[in-house]
Amino acid sequence: MSGPEQQVAGRASLGTIALLLIVVLLIAGGFHYMTDMPGGSYSGTLPALTEAEQELKDRLRRHVTVLAGDIGERNVWRHPALEAASRYIKDQLRASGYRVAVQEYVARDQPVRNLEAELYGAQLPGEIIVIGAHYDTVRGSPGANDNASGIAALLEIGRLLSGQALARTVRFLAFTNEEAPFFYSQEMGSRRYARRARQQGDQIVAMLSLETIGYYSDVANSQHYPSRLYQLMYPDTGNFIGFVGNLSSRRLVRRCLASFRRDSAFPAEGVAAPGWMGGIHWSDHWSFWQEGYPALMVTDTALFRYPYYHAATDTPDRLDYQRLARVVAGLARLAADLARSGP
Repeated sequence: MSGPEQQVAGRASLGTIALLLIVVLLIAGGFHYMTDMPGGSYSGTLPALTEAEQELKDRLRRHVTVLAGDIGERNVWRHPALEAASRYIKDQLRASGYRVAVQEYVARDQPVRNLEAELYGAQLPGEIIVIGAHYDTVRGSPGANDNASGIAALLEIGRLLSGQALARTVRFLAFTNEEAPFFYSQEMGSRRYARRARQQGDQIVAMLSLETIGYYSDVANSQHYPSRLYQLMYPDTGNFIGFVGNLSSRRLVRRCLASFRRDSAFPAEGVAAPGWMGGIHWSDHWSFWQEGYPALMVTDTALFRYPYYHAATDTPDRLDYQRLARVVAGLARLAADLARSGP
């Protein structure tokens, strides 16, 4: 090869290296933007449960046992069970002092219902914080973790906040028809609700979807992720609660994680990633993104940790109620903080 040809080849090689370096830096920068979160996750021995947390633990276990044990699989194919779950949730919200509104529609020729309870804000009632969870199950599963755990948390957060004077309005939503084949469809309960909220001009400033939050493990390599990139930044032990949002909801994710980490002695991680990525959009918060509302999912990461996901073995005895109580107590503090100080 002649001298000029060698120089051209050398410049081409340097150009290729520079381009690869730019690509690597862009990927690293993007991943840092997605995972850069305020504060640090709690580590070390968990403190003993307080007396209030012990009571909370027992109440959570009771809710899960009724929904996933006494009632069991609940969906339009087992419509009486779905109706029984709806009645139980309504009764529990009423026992906490709430009036319960019902959004009813028809799916697969069966009447189905979203349930709404509201704690009206004292100073800024038009700014609404939604705490939501779905109460239906996938076919063939009693759904203790997915998602009786989320509904139990919803009921107890509502009870803990009941009667408090908060600046912003907090709405507690129990959604129907989150599971397949309704997910992403017009028959999805949260999709119906979010669309109506937008049509009514509701100013929802934050939505938290409680999705599969009751399973924790201290075993190494018990935590998995949808992408190898996450393994570079997050724990391999499934002992934490996750806050997951899309890029548009990054501010909300950071705000919620900062509040939870500040006020709760429990490990917590967060990510704000493109909404199309695996695991990011798999719950009712997706419905609120479709209407332009900031929303996130609170989760134990479901199938990336829980070996009984969507199985007949997703039973009440699989859950860790002590740690679930810690998480729910922390989420109640977080919800009150959002309602007082804003997202």
